[in-house]
Amino acid sequence: MQIRLSPSMRSITISTSHGLLDLMRLKAAARHFSYRTVFHTVLILAFLLPFVFILTAVMTLEGFNKCSSLDCLGRRLGPRLLGRGNDGSMRLVRDLYAILDEINSEEVPVDLKVPESFDEFIWDMKNNDYDLRSFAFKLKATKANALSVSGCQPQVQMDSMDKELRSSRLSEQLNKHYAAIAIPKGLYCLSLRLTDEYSSNALARKQLPPPELVPCLSDNSYYHFVLASDNILAASVVVTSTIRSSLKPERIVFHVITDKKTYPAMHSWFALNSLYPAIVEVKGVHQFDWLTKENVPVLEAIETQRTVRDRYHGNHLARASASDSPRVFAAKLQAGSPTYTSVLNHIRIYLPELFPSLNKVVFLDDDVVVQHDLSSLWDIDLAGKVNGAVETCRGGDSWVMSKRFRNYFNFSHPLVANNFDPSECAWAYGMNIFDLNAWRKTTIKDKYHHWVKENLKSNFTLWRLGTLPPGLIAFKGHVHPIDPSWHLLGLGYQEKTDINSVRKAAVIHYNGQSKPWLEIGFKHLQPFWTRHVNYSNEFIRNCHIMEPQL
Repeated sequence: MQIRLSPSMRSITISTSHGLLDLMRLKAAARHFSYRTVFHTVLILAFLLPFVFILTAVMTLEGFNKCSSLDCLGRRLGPRLLGRGNDGSMRLVRDLYAILDEINSEEVPVDLKVPESFDEFIWDMKNNDYDLRSFAFKLKATKANALSVSGCQPQVQMDSMDKELRSSRLSEQLNKHYAAIAIPKGLYCLSLRLTDEYSSNALARKQLPPPELVPCLSDNSYYHFVLASDNILAASVVVTSTIRSSLKPERIVFHVITDKKTYPAMHSWFALNSLYPAIVEVKGVHQFDWLTKENVPVLEAIETQRTVRDRYHGNHLARASASDSPRVFAAKLQAGSPTYTSVLNHIRIYLPELFPSLNKVVFLDDDVVVQHDLSSLWDIDLAGKVNGAVETCRGGDSWVMSKRFRNYFNFSHPLVANNFDPSECAWAYGMNIFDLNAWRKTTIKDKYHHWVKENLKSNFTLWRLGTLPPGLIAFKGHVHPIDPSWHLLGLGYQEKTDINSVRKAAVIHYNGQSKPWLEIGFKHLQPFWTRHVNYSNEFIRNCHIMEPQL
């Protein structure tokens, strides 16, 4: 039988297979719509009906209460996670719990392949269409499968993945540590060129300060600042920023102390780059008559102690305990930096002996920038205390300003537990006003030496290496808290430092690994430091020290 429709859709002809006309012609009703409409409707239905059929078949096979695939699980849990839960989704959650309980009591198939790394596990989940039961088995196998490594006790695979991730993070901190303690090529070049200049240029060797200004070095009517550093560029920023920010630069005297190796280069820099009207003195540790091995025996012992060298050049990852977070590990690495065995880092404990004629000094670290006039520090009444410092146990930043004795000392050691309070507030080095007259009446230096010796005897188990812990002990009872606006800390490790707070602070401190002169420095915080660097200087330009690009 054949059916023919006329182009106008007005008649239908039906014929048999014998060619005889069974029904000559049927008259169709008048057309109320165009054939194009029918054609488009058929196309749309042809496109939609397969999807309707497939969805109906899937929902029928899955059933209303049971869900065997992750895709079904997503459809059922999705509305609940979005806050549109219903009875069906609640039943699905109960079914999920039931399946997990059921799998928990069954043995994992022997031939089940278990991922060997976290990345492989994620890839497996994303690229295989597991039903819920198979996924549960895979999850259980990943968690419970044990590894036997060279006769050691079996380790759970999931724990192995966690350790792998943690090790990766610790390795990142270790690489950052190496970047932080390495001397950038530009700074190394600067030191070499200035040292060469010292030997060949008489102007680089001229006396600092000039003979007529030498009496000012012991004149207490001036504002005396002390800086100890072997980093020429960093030292220049500290001195330059302090003088630029001062309301009375002609009343400033800077005492720059460096080591014997760096002395020629440091002297050359300040001899060739005058900071008039301020007065700058550059002195090497070898030029202080008092600073001998007989007067600092503990520091000599630290510098030559084999254990210390092992800690610096040994396996840093081995020093991390299982509970260490990346932040704690980073702090341990920083505390173990070779910088902390340098006499320069301990020099502040000998200020009364090194400057016997001075009454008050402000000691600055070489990773600070001074932004406001500091002369008012000399007007602060320290109430008979020795050290005016910013406390670090309270403040807006819960990371930077949350430091107490427990953060620095090992209170599991009886010597520490029996002598100190873990909740006692800590304070900061970096910018301190010291009353040297009051200091000379104390036993701060002797207490410092005593506890450094004790830490040495205990194989460095009282605290992590560094100069602040023994300082916290030695100055205990001799610290006068000053307003936190004088000294903002954390710019070397707190990337989220509030910019408005940075602008308002009198002194900003890049304590931490991310120093502003390093590649790992925080780009948005570097401009506060780089604005005080003269990148057009001949030596800086020839050493290819470039301003960081934001």
